[in-house]
Amino acid sequence: MPNNFYSSSSDLQRRRTLRNNPTPAEYELWQYLRKRQVGGWKFRRQASLGQYIVDFWCPEARLVIEVDGNSHFTPEALAYDAQRTQWIERQNIRVIRFRNDEVHLDMTKVVRRICDVLETLSPLAMRRNHR
Repeated sequence: MPNNFYSSSSDLQRRRTLRNNPTPAEYELWQYLRKRQVGGWKFRRQASLGQYIVDFWCPEARLVIEVDGNSHFTPEALAYDAQRTQWIERQNIRVIRFRNDEVHLDMTKVVRRICDVLETLSPLAMRRNHR
């Protein structure tokens, strides 16, 4: 993989802007993901993966979490997201998506799904549970 696969310096300012201006749903989910509150897993916000910037990235589990607002549901955006997801998954990284309303209306369900996926993805999951 190229050296800039995980952290493109050319995207640094854009990532900073996105981190400093999260959508309400991204902000709300970040309150649960930050500081290793979900099963002890470390997440990063607005991280570069190749040419893409993802909402949340857990490198240890190779998991991307995306939060999709209304702008993601146009035909063009759906096609772009599908292409983007395919590329990320070809890097052996799992992508899960939540709609804004899922985050706002049922955070317990969202966090439970993230935990379930983390448990199935990471070879470290079993060791984490038995510390």
